Amino acid sequence: MLYAIISEDVKDSLTQRQKTRSQHLERLTQLKDQGRLVLAGPHPAIDTEDPGSAGFTGSLIVALFDSLQQAEQWAEKDPYIAAGVYDKVTVKPFKKVLP
Repeated sequence: MLYAIISEDVKDSLTQRQKTRSQHLERLTQLKDQGRLVLAGPHPAIDTEDPGSAGFTGSLIVALFDSLQQAEQWAEKDPYIAAGVYDKVTVKPFKKVLP
């Protein structure tokens, strides 16, 4: 089943995001290579694709896991958590309808 991993950043997370980004992307690339990643990306803090120093307010990942527990366990190991980027992470079942 698909699961949405919705993460909210701590305030002023940009520096820590930049330091940890390669490890975060490495895990996402593994999901992609396994054919399990539907989409992933950050939420810009301002209404533009490149928010510059304004940074980001969180992230969204939609991926295939065998269970909610497996999705939660995967999310808990995100390098952004260990680096203090994320303040809160919510994992929910997701049903893709379109496209």
